[in-house]
Amino acid sequence: MGSITKTEKPHAICIPYPAQGHINPMMKLAKLLHFKGFHISFVNTDYNHNRLLRSRGTSSLDGLSDFRFYSIPDGLPPSQAEATQSIPALCESVPKHSSEPFCELITRLNGDEEPDLPPVSCIISDGCMSFTVKAAEMFGLPEVLFWTTSACGLLAYTHYRDLIKKGYTPLKGDITVLFLN
Repeated sequence: MGSITKTEKPHAICIPYPAQGHINPMMKLAKLLHFKGFHISFVNTDYNHNRLLRSRGTSSLDGLSDFRFYSIPDGLPPSQAEATQSIPALCESVPKHSSEPFCELITRLNGDEEPDLPPVSCIISDGCMSFTVKAAEMFGLPEVLFWTTSACGLLAYTHYRDLIKKGYTPLKGDITVLFLN
């Protein structure tokens, strides 16, 4: 059985939405693809990349030459090291401020700066990271939008318009929700 050369090895960029419930499933997928022979470039926001380094140690991301970590800005101002980022602020900021740095990263990964890397062959992004679709088109790369939430969450999203049409949502009037023990 022959070995795969660097240029023959598929190279996937995995980019999750910058929230814990999205990063962990994307990391699991990236590990599975790596196990199957892919070179992985895992892209976090600067904020989450630094949190990962603080929690696991600065050398925690070293060791595998074919599973690398990169970061791009999210456009939000620097916050306290352990602060939780605002999801509404991320929803507004990430599409505006992460697209250009993401494209620059793809250019760098495909360029001469890192000659030991195979060329990027696909992008796997969180379904909430729509700016990656334009980047994939620009670079002529196939893209997969990975849905990281539960099946129940996907079902709710697919029926959301029907719920609005039927008037079930948004809730109207003064509604009190009681939780029973």
